[in-house]
Amino acid sequence: MSSLKKRSSGASGDRDEDKQVTEKMLSSGGENGSASRSESEAARSPGSEAAAAADGEETVALKRTITLTNGVAIIVGTIIGSGIFVTPTGVVKEAGSVGLSLVVWAVCGVFSTVGALCYAELGTTITKSGGDYAYILEVYGSLPAFLKLWIELLIIRPSSQYIVAYVFATYLLKPIFPFCPVPETGAKLVACLCILLLTAVNCYSVRAATRVQDAFAAAKLLALGLIIVIGFVQIGKGDVPALLPENSFKGSNSDFGNIGLALYSGLFAYGGWNYLNFVTEEMIEPYKNLPRAIIISLPIVTLVYVLTNLAYFTTLSTEDMLNSEAVAVDFGNYHLGPMAWIIPVFVGLSCFGSVNGSLFTSSRLFFVGSREGHLPSLLSMIHPTLLTPLPSLLFTCVMTLLYAFSNDIFSVINFFSFFNWLCIAMAILGMMWLRYKKPELERPIKVNILLPISFVLACLFLIVVSIWKTPAECGTGLAIIITGVPVYFFGVWWQNKPKWLLQAIFSTTATCQKMMEVVPQES
Repeated sequence: MSSLKKRSSGASGDRDEDKQVTEKMLSSGGENGSASRSESEAARSPGSEAAAAADGEETVALKRTITLTNGVAIIVGTIIGSGIFVTPTGVVKEAGSVGLSLVVWAVCGVFSTVGALCYAELGTTITKSGGDYAYILEVYGSLPAFLKLWIELLIIRPSSQYIVAYVFATYLLKPIFPFCPVPETGAKLVACLCILLLTAVNCYSVRAATRVQDAFAAAKLLALGLIIVIGFVQIGKGDVPALLPENSFKGSNSDFGNIGLALYSGLFAYGGWNYLNFVTEEMIEPYKNLPRAIIISLPIVTLVYVLTNLAYFTTLSTEDMLNSEAVAVDFGNYHLGPMAWIIPVFVGLSCFGSVNGSLFTSSRLFFVGSREGHLPSLLSMIHPTLLTPLPSLLFTCVMTLLYAFSNDIFSVINFFSFFNWLCIAMAILGMMWLRYKKPELERPIKVNILLPISFVLACLFLIVVSIWKTPAECGTGLAIIITGVPVYFFGVWWQNKPKWLLQAIFSTTATCQKMMEVVPQES
């Protein structure tokens, strides 16, 4: 490629190269990253891609390789993790009855679909990767977007990825320890190996990563399909007293707070419906395929979730589900006999695929954050041969592996449920604001205004319920969010840093750049 130079054998060649790297970094580090943003916008414009193609040069940039099938697999494979197999009990606990539980699962699916449709409009109006972060940056400015990125980077992405990898490890090792708990150290080691393996796959090739996602999304749908078929066989036999109309709503909780917490539990299982918006720039024909992938994926997931829970209730009572450590495994033990090992295997495969999808999208979030000037410039560099964001993938991997040293990850995640819904509500409010302030923007998808209004009101309900029911956790979460403010002012807002500090940053970046053999994205 024209931008890549062969290193000369002399020391002077090394010095020249260091100087070129420093000058390039200085020229792209404008006010709040504005220069890098304008460069990246040029890289995303169709005209610049066409011009590069006309000149016969292949630019160093993330390519559009994600097809409609890949998009569906990313959404389905990321949403369906371990939760529906292992602990679909949060909804049952708060709802109190079979019938209300199934209603909550269906309502959560419709709610997620409405949100995803609003994000289809956002993703085709603001055609940047980065999801919520990119939309908040566009509408609300630099500081709110940085705080969103700060919490995603510090807590949400790495901790959730490690938890799912740990569940994968536990189910993988369980056959070796059939009569005792899986050793924590062994499970942590296998979880770390899982993360390292999937990081290597994602570093090697975008196509390899999407093929892994396609295969494991299909595997988890196959497993849930098996559970659903068994459930329908049981319904056909007729011995399902819990599903009879006169019994199905017995014990339902009518308390406002309990219903809110049941919705929270259900929506947590649907988490990931907005993840395709993190890779918009890598989609083939995003104006068509982004909304199509959403319209295909969310009804599939909703139908599968409702029917899977229906199948569970054909065999297990609400008490059985609440006392079960792994609902799908108990269900399989009851019906599959010597073939019951199939369910734990599929739970592990499901977790493996979810970690892959999360690593894939997380790395793009940090890539975009770096490109916008909110993270070190190294994280927005690309390997010129593999055409993958190698530094951001390795950074995501390291942040995830650090959680192997934590012994109480779940409580950390609980601090930020309200923040997640706050950011989603802000993004969709921003969509309505853009309709009013910038009506001239191209909108290939334009949803009925009642959908975003009703969705934002529902998000506000969830935020209020969270603060009302768990004020201590929300207060702790808010305190952690605020720690990002001084980091923002030091790293982003403070432009006239001392020369020695800038030189140290530049030297470190240049050294890492050479070690990983990566270059800035070209326009």
